[in-house]
Amino acid sequence: MNFISAQAGTLSGLDWGIVGAGVVLLFIISYIFGREEKDTNDFFLGGRRVPPVVACLSFVATEISALTIIGMPHMAFIENWRWIQFLVGLAMARFVVGYLFIPAFYKYNCTSIYEFLGHRFGPATRYTGSIYFFVTRLLASGVRLYATCMAVGVIMGWPLAATITLFSVISIVFIAFGGIKAVVWAGAYQALFFVVAGVVLVGYLVQHIDGGLAAALQTAQDAGRLSTFYFKFDLKDASIFWAYLASGFFIGLASFGTDQEMVQRLLTVETRKGSQRTIIATIVTVLPVYWLYLLVGTLLYVFYQQRPSLPLPEELKEILPHFTRNILPTGLKGLVLGSIFMASVDSPLSSLTSSFVTDIYRPLIRRHASEKHYLLVSRAGVVGFGLILAGIAVACAPVENILWFAFQILSLTGGPMLGVFLLGLLTKRKSNRANIPAMLASTAVCLVLLLLIKHEILKLGWSWLIVIGTAITFVMGYLLGPAMTRSQTNQTAG
Repeated sequence: MNFISAQAGTLSGLDWGIVGAGVVLLFIISYIFGREEKDTNDFFLGGRRVPPVVACLSFVATEISALTIIGMPHMAFIENWRWIQFLVGLAMARFVVGYLFIPAFYKYNCTSIYEFLGHRFGPATRYTGSIYFFVTRLLASGVRLYATCMAVGVIMGWPLAATITLFSVISIVFIAFGGIKAVVWAGAYQALFFVVAGVVLVGYLVQHIDGGLAAALQTAQDAGRLSTFYFKFDLKDASIFWAYLASGFFIGLASFGTDQEMVQRLLTVETRKGSQRTIIATIVTVLPVYWLYLLVGTLLYVFYQQRPSLPLPEELKEILPHFTRNILPTGLKGLVLGSIFMASVDSPLSSLTSSFVTDIYRPLIRRHASEKHYLLVSRAGVVGFGLILAGIAVACAPVENILWFAFQILSLTGGPMLGVFLLGLLTKRKSNRANIPAMLASTAVCLVLLLLIKHEILKLGWSWLIVIGTAITFVMGYLLGPAMTRSQTNQTAG
């Protein structure tokens, strides 16, 4: 069968209709929920009136994102399924976040979770935590935006700059008008879209692989593409079970417990118990989606193995959009493009702005202004952060493995964030001034270690970095806290 037809690389009217219908529905959701925004509590928390099932699906959509839709098939295509070991750690982390972090956030009625750091330690730690969030989320989300625009650019044949401009404008308009309720409700819809697109992709590939699913899995097994659990203990190997488990657990704590973008979804639920049930429920809703897109990558590997004459993309990170553009028939192209598009609109602009307004602007720049003023600043912040994200996305073009790159960023800044949150949650130590040098030292050490690993000077799996960073911050903050607190007290008394 000749899979590359005269229509390869073009979208039919049906494809455009599927994508267009998806976009229209997103903006209908934005209008329905955005028109009710009266103050920052509505804009950032949805008045805590979002149903738990909707918050759960939105959490899934935020966790998955275009980075996963593009990155998971790429990883399974070139490697194996050992990523599932990472998911075990992520699942464990959700229980800790649910029963350790969330009660504290509801206790202090946090709009931004960095308010907790202010209550627990003081303003210096709160502002430092917010700055770390800005850096982490901007870099990681810039990678996400690049993944989306790279994929759409391949499918559409558009230059990267054009797609980044388009998606930035759409995200800014969508979130500036709709606020968190639009994001959450749209996220529930997006999650369903991801699943449908993944199932259809699997169905198409199975139908066009000689021997069907059983033969495909056997071929993948023989090639080592289904290797999942690897229990050898070797610190220099990032793919062993223990390294994945540790990094998955700590990255899960950092992502789900110290990242405003993720936690904001959980805080839209009315009660603490409802929020706890929501994050636990995400275990059974998100893991099948990860598995689904790993399966897509494995089936793509078998599909191309059976047809060696079919050209592969110059960069294998483009394998799914390349397949979509050149192989998929009319209708399915639009479905896959639509799922990638949906993943791009659920951007971090709302969480970045909520942290900026709550943690920086309101307490430091303009106190005691009206809610109308803060709401206007919030919408302006969405525009500003959107433009910054676009610039970061352009700079991410040279990145090869976009999924691992995003997690390596989190390994550098997530450890310091997690360490200071755990210090506040697990101890009663007062260490406001000590937390800043502890976080900075942790980041510096992990950055040096990552560079040594990259240049193969240090034989250590990069996935251990977030564990090291968390430990350095926690221990330094704990040990330095009393001395620096006494020093501050003496200076004040003097």
